[in-house]
Amino acid sequence: PLPKVQATHPDCSIVLYFQEQEAECLEIIRTESQRPTPPGPPGQQGCLTEWDGVSCWLAVPVGQAQAVACPDILHVFKKSKVLIRRNCTESGWSFPSPLYNNACELEAIGSSNDTEDKASGSLGGCYFVTMKVLYTCGYSTSLAALILAIGIFSCFRKLHCTRNSIHIHFFTSFILRGAAVFIKDAVLFSDESVDHCTMSTVNCKAAIAFFQYSVLANFYWLLVEGMYLQTLLLLTFTSDKRYIWWYILIGWGVPMLTVCVWVVTRLQYDNYGCWDDYTSLYWWVIKAPILLAIFVNFFIFLNVTRILAQKIWSPDISKNYKQQYMRLTKSTLLLIPLFGVHYVVFALFPEHVGVDARLYFELVLGSYQGFLVALLYCFLNGEVQAAIKRNWGKWQSSMESNVFNLVTQDFTA
Repeated sequence: PLPKVQATHPDCSIVLYFQEQEAECLEIIRTESQRPTPPGPPGQQGCLTEWDGVSCWLAVPVGQAQAVACPDILHVFKKSKVLIRRNCTESGWSFPSPLYNNACELEAIGSSNDTEDKASGSLGGCYFVTMKVLYTCGYSTSLAALILAIGIFSCFRKLHCTRNSIHIHFFTSFILRGAAVFIKDAVLFSDESVDHCTMSTVNCKAAIAFFQYSVLANFYWLLVEGMYLQTLLLLTFTSDKRYIWWYILIGWGVPMLTVCVWVVTRLQYDNYGCWDDYTSLYWWVIKAPILLAIFVNFFIFLNVTRILAQKIWSPDISKNYKQQYMRLTKSTLLLIPLFGVHYVVFALFPEHVGVDARLYFELVLGSYQGFLVALLYCFLNGEVQAAIKRNWGKWQSSMESNVFNLVTQDFTA
């Protein structure tokens, strides 16, 4: 059987570390308080064990000193040989020397120079509040654009085809991803009185499971788009409706199976917290399929680019077909972010590397990805624009005809 592990979200690792240290120190203090007090003046009894919010200072006689190292938290504090000292005097413990903020240097987890300020201070709150405002605006804009795009594809019968059906599924995966982000924020961070680091409710676990499913579905429909484009090129622009069910199975079925395996694994072996950590060994149940989709899509992108280049420069291809391939080449180059090629940059790096850049890229820029998809696949699509103009012209003609009929009725009445 697999061993049970207990993982924590990296944002909570600092809090939980100090909570554990404090609990151990308080237990020592409780044990000391149950011992009989030695005879003599209070000032000569020494300094009792004390928790100062960072370290536990064990009891020592008057005149002695004690030294402790900086907190040992991976990827938070740099390794330091500097020791913080306190002397035990007749009036009690002296102040730490040197001070913690001078002795213990924070790890540079981001690319900016104000990492320390963001990690401990008012700038941290402003930084993450700004990030939340930016990605909230991004996801809201994307949701509105995607819903409108799905409505356009659904309303106009001439736009009903395999390609646009795949686009609708792809748009839906983006809608689910945006909705999952809002649901996760509402469940985990709406109540400031609740300690997120110790929360372990059914609601928060369900929100995280839904979020992971939406992310997986988004990546796999991204993969389906790449597969379909490659199929179009290989079949010389001939689509086959029989493939649509395989695409649906890949886009929705693989993520569902993956999340079910992940949920069962977490319930059985790692049922701690809200499941929103990535330090757990079982996080690879989610990450491995995502990495697979990213790299398969990347190679599909390279292959599509190669096929297009061959067809454009081939002397056997007619001028009309070359124009089609040129248009497809332009759209392919525009759709580089949609193939997930940019995710390759972060895919193989550990989660703690480039945190600031990763947050900005995936949350802020990633939140507008749905809007970009709707813009390129729908609003800038020539077929869609032609269908809208055609139906708009029919509607205007119908309105003019109705007005004319009403006017003639008034004259003949």
